[in-house]
Amino acid sequence: MHLTVFGATGGVGREIVRQALDAGHAVTAVVRDPARLPVAGERLEIVTADLTEPAALGSAVAARDAVLSGLGASSNAQARQGVAARVTDVVLRALETAGTRPDGGRPRFVAVSAAPLASEPADQTFVSRRIAMPLVSRFLKPVYDDLRVMEEAIHRSATEWTVVRPPMLRDEPLRETYRTAHEVNLRGGRLIGRADVAHAMLTAAADPAAVKRNVSVAY
Repeated sequence: MHLTVFGATGGVGREIVRQALDAGHAVTAVVRDPARLPVAGERLEIVTADLTEPAALGSAVAARDAVLSGLGASSNAQARQGVAARVTDVVLRALETAGTRPDGGRPRFVAVSAAPLASEPADQTFVSRRIAMPLVSRFLKPVYDDLRVMEEAIHRSATEWTVVRPPMLRDEPLRETYRTAHEVNLRGGRLIGRADVAHAMLTAAADPAAVKRNVSVAY
């Protein structure tokens, strides 16, 4: 596949680029600062682009099998500026203008969001339902508010979208033993590694059953 990755210098984005290259895909990484992307490969194209104008992104998203986004605010201060929602809106507009797939189909878009935006399962554990999720949602409220606006725009878009919702992220080697669920969080799912989130996003990009679905992931 030929993939384009936004947010490629972030923790999840770097893993998407690395794993996609390892799997033999061609990757276009759209970044503002190429020096922050510690990944190289003969099938990697790095594009330095202004993420405020859809027209500037047309060539980076046209005729791609899928576009994946690791965009997100790294702090409450960034989130209050609507970083995820604002930049994702630009990407969506570029996709809707120039982002048809090689077969002429609608653009495929996979974005990372967060577990607090999903419903809790009826059998959710007491710790997750009453302690962990309320605390995280309270202290990172600006981040989740930003992601909620981002998700609403994705859901309205003309793309064949998938939103992947992980819980708390950590850095650890790829396991490939995570769980997934559609439209609802996983029972007791409080942690996942960034590498496995990237793996789940790449898997979703090639899975027709994930189109127009919100996918929760966790260990």
